[in-house]
Amino acid sequence: MNDSWLKRSIMLRMTIIGGLTIAMLIPSILIMELISEREKTRNSAVAEVSEKWGESQIIAGPILTLPFKRGLRTDNGDTRVVVERARFLPESVSITSSASPEVRRRGIYQVILYNAVAEVQGKFSLDGLAPMNIRLEDVLWEEAVLTMGIRDLKGVKEGITIRWAGKEFTAEPGIVAGDVVESGVSIRPVLSAGEKQYEFSTSINLNGSDELQFVPVGKQTSVSVSSPWPSPSFVGRFLPDERTVSEDGFTAKWNVLHLNRNFPQQWILERISAGSVQFDPFAFGVKLISPIDGYQQTMRSAKYAIMFIALTFLAFFLTEVFTKKAGHPVHYALIGFALVLFYCLLLSLSEYSSFTLAYAISSLATVALIGGYSRSVLGTTRFAATISSLLVFLYSFLFIILQQEDYALLFGSIGLFVVLALVMYLTRKIDWFTVGKTEGVS
Repeated sequence: MNDSWLKRSIMLRMTIIGGLTIAMLIPSILIMELISEREKTRNSAVAEVSEKWGESQIIAGPILTLPFKRGLRTDNGDTRVVVERARFLPESVSITSSASPEVRRRGIYQVILYNAVAEVQGKFSLDGLAPMNIRLEDVLWEEAVLTMGIRDLKGVKEGITIRWAGKEFTAEPGIVAGDVVESGVSIRPVLSAGEKQYEFSTSINLNGSDELQFVPVGKQTSVSVSSPWPSPSFVGRFLPDERTVSEDGFTAKWNVLHLNRNFPQQWILERISAGSVQFDPFAFGVKLISPIDGYQQTMRSAKYAIMFIALTFLAFFLTEVFTKKAGHPVHYALIGFALVLFYCLLLSLSEYSSFTLAYAISSLATVALIGGYSRSVLGTTRFAATISSLLVFLYSFLFIILQQEDYALLFGSIGLFVVLALVMYLTRKIDWFTVGKTEGVS
């Protein structure tokens, strides 16, 4: 194949340009893999700091475990006494929590932590003993245990004192065997056969990271959370009934009934299958998120790489048609690599600055590079300025799409339709059968 044939054959050039466009998918995919790798490195750094400070916290409870004796008749007719455990959840629970955020750094990465103080109060009712066929004289009152579930005890900052029926008890680490919570603290409360209503309260000061959640253990559970962090994400099974979010922080309130979750208010541990009562799937709360995740934004922008490459190649090719100057495949390849390099610049710069600033610097640098190169290749400032203007429009349009995530598909579809309509309008009078003949050999 000689140069004159390459210059004269428009179909050959279009085929080569199409092949280069598809080939540019390879570096684009490599860039997306690099973004994923850097995000995993960031997540590892966040996990390392969180592990030492305190991981995502779930507060569940309190849960009252009440052992009792029951007679079993054996095969030979004798009666054997066994001890079973009845579990009771509160009639009502009210939790008021305030979370103080703290931002720390691990290398170049930012880690969002918090210290939360949760004030918990409510009451228990033992009216459920009779429906469970438990006689008062069979209950081992002195062996009762009250458990407060806390997912990561490493985050507990102060001793926990639980006030039960007017008396204070110092909580110790550990839970009852077979409990529905993975970890927590417990006390030995004072109960008696003559009392059926017990009030409790406690204050929990703990460190955590990422999420702070609560389990609706009460027949009626009320939770209120406030924090000066301006970017919350409400997570878990239930959304807040009331919420206020501003630059000064947020407040959120939940009210959850026992009818809204799928576990009983009281049960006998030995009479249910293991794992049938699970708390975590019904937890709810808040996640402190970064206002803009640079890796997610960069990944979303990289998914538009093939569109940028195709439209830029199309603009460069149409410029060849109008100027009657044939570009070499090497020119297209270098422009394609410059477009892909934009995402590498964006990724690296966004790790040290805001995504908006990184995007502005990367896009301006790419436009200047391709615009200057087009000026040298085409030998005309006017058409080089046209290509630069197209790139400015594309990068501006992409930035708008990235900011409007819910409407990204709508805006993208409309934008592509407008671009296609513009190309069809500009090329409506071109006789493609004579383009190769009228170009001549330059």
